[in-house]
Amino acid sequence: MSALRLQSSTRVGIRAGTTHMFEFINDEDERGQVGIGTLIVFIAMVLVAAIAAGVLINTAGFLQSKGAATGEEASAQVSNRIDVVSAYGNVNSSDIVNYTNLTVRQAAGADNINLSKSTIQWIGPDTATTLVYNTSNPDDTNFTTEQIKGNNNPVLVDQSDRLTIVMNSSAITENGLKAGEEVQLTLTTQYGSKTSYWANVPESLKDKNAVNL
Repeated sequence: MSALRLQSSTRVGIRAGTTHMFEFINDEDERGQVGIGTLIVFIAMVLVAAIAAGVLINTAGFLQSKGAATGEEASAQVSNRIDVVSAYGNVNSSDIVNYTNLTVRQAAGADNINLSKSTIQWIGPDTATTLVYNTSNPDDTNFTTEQIKGNNNPVLVDQSDRLTIVMNSSAITENGLKAGEEVQLTLTTQYGSKTSYWANVPESLKDKNAVNL
């Protein structure tokens, strides 16, 4: 009997002890204030998360649109090129190439190319300059075009269109291009695409009126 009473007393003591480990709020006013504070913190967290999500969505949309625009621009620079079909030079009586001519067309898959908005960089043999389009006679700063096939000079609309780019070699470089000389030509379209061509003058121009370059 003593042992049973001891065990019962011990259990009662343990239970009584555990009740003092937790603090209960019995005041209704204090419990309401704690609940409101928790709700305010929760709402603030939700608002912060919503604002952060909105910023992320806007940033993602901006980056997507910018990436698409950059991709389109890069694609245009690659595809909207000019192809040089042939090149020839006019030879004057002094055995000098006084005019350099390039026959050009659209590259495959290119959009309309307006040569009036294009530039040509001329490098060599003793001059480096950039030529722009002019409807009048070509000189030391301008080139012009002549229609070979098509009806939209100076615009290349179809791949079957052909235009001749005419450059005044004698005006651009001192005394024109002589036998054995070469010049690097870089054509840049309105899209920013570039096409380079090396024009090489034959070693002999004697008794020639025109030569392939």
